[in-house]
Amino acid sequence: MIKILAAEHVLPISSEPITDGAVAIETGEILSVGQAAEILAKYPSAEIENFGRAAILPGFVNCHSHLELTAMRGALDHVEHDFRAWLLKINELRAGMTDADIARAAIAGALEGAAAGVTCVGDIGRMGHAGVMAVKQVGLRGIVFQETEFSPDNRTAGDDFLALAAKYEKLRESETDLVKIGISPHSTYTVGSRLFELIAQYSIINRVPLSIHASEAADEVSLLTSGEGFFTEVYEKFGVEWHSPHCSPIEYLERLGVLSARPLLAHCVRVSDSDITRIASNQATIAHCPKSNAKFGHGFAPFERFLDAGIAVGLGSDSVASNNVCDLLEESRFAALFARNRSDRGRFISAREVLEAATFGGARALGLDHLVGTLESGKQADIVVISLNHVSQQPMNDVEAALVFSSNGHNVILTLTAGSAIYSNSNDHVSGNGLRSVRFPDLWRNRSLSS
Repeated sequence: MIKILAAEHVLPISSEPITDGAVAIETGEILSVGQAAEILAKYPSAEIENFGRAAILPGFVNCHSHLELTAMRGALDHVEHDFRAWLLKINELRAGMTDADIARAAIAGALEGAAAGVTCVGDIGRMGHAGVMAVKQVGLRGIVFQETEFSPDNRTAGDDFLALAAKYEKLRESETDLVKIGISPHSTYTVGSRLFELIAQYSIINRVPLSIHASEAADEVSLLTSGEGFFTEVYEKFGVEWHSPHCSPIEYLERLGVLSARPLLAHCVRVSDSDITRIASNQATIAHCPKSNAKFGHGFAPFERFLDAGIAVGLGSDSVASNNVCDLLEESRFAALFARNRSDRGRFISAREVLEAATFGGARALGLDHLVGTLESGKQADIVVISLNHVSQQPMNDVEAALVFSSNGHNVILTLTAGSAIYSNSNDHVSGNGLRSVRFPDLWRNRSLSS
């Protein structure tokens, strides 16, 4: 059965916005995109759903999340001024959670994303199976990256790699057309050089997607460039042998051959021009997380310089423990505002550019742009419909500006992955095809991290 979704505005991302547009879909795939009159004439017997004053876009791609940490929303705000204390506290809280707690957290995070128009995630989890289960249950697409344990000592690299590879291979058995599995060597300060080399080799040989936290904080840069900072205290406490490479985190990853695996690098706040050149030359990609970076006080990543270097850049919410919401429209707004207000900005970032980062850019960063990220014939029907009815969105003179600067996740009406509804706010429109309205369970009733 062919379905047509119509609205006052359709934004294919790969081409100019269409006024009074429509998208025809069948069996999870986009058949055609164009003027509503033309699409209706082309498929006269199709089922039609007209959303009126709304915008239809490709589903948002959240290319850096930690769904399993959703239970920690607001639980670390009192220590986020101190990154060391934050890292220690999050490990303490995680240790107090049961497998069931983590599973519930991951489901809640996936549901939150779907309700805000996210159709695809790049999710990193220490308990990778929880992320896989949540993404599948909610109906999202994406890559779940199995994260490494704390493994900075080269003396244990062989055993650490075998344990990680076993977890990855086990998770791979659960792959589907929508959900793929990758590996996340957490960061340059928690993974030793030898383990990095082993993971990179494994990734290249077996084509395993990688995602790494890189150049996020001042303490990380101090450790890598001069061997100083609080991480050295942690190593001493646990008897870890670790030697500073005396270079930037990005140069360090290149020296180890990790950039050759074309990883998705999360954050990249503290990077030089030479670092950006290294990322671009190796065709690595970046998950830009402006809200999380700012909430920690880490700084502002040079977003426009990434784009101008030809790097595939997507947006990431990070965990709600460091953001506090998963909302890619809000993330887009912050990305634009922060880029425009950096004292060393290269140029002015437009609303169109951040919308592209939230959709096609994220798909490119995850290596899924052949499937999703734009509304084009032959691509998967991963779609979000956003209401433009609120008084704060009117009058609307520029649809891209209205979406970025006057809208947020609460304006989402419908989220489709491969043509199937994973979220529908039935109060915002009259549905002619029986799409279900997802009811969110009260997952946290009588359950808090302090109880």
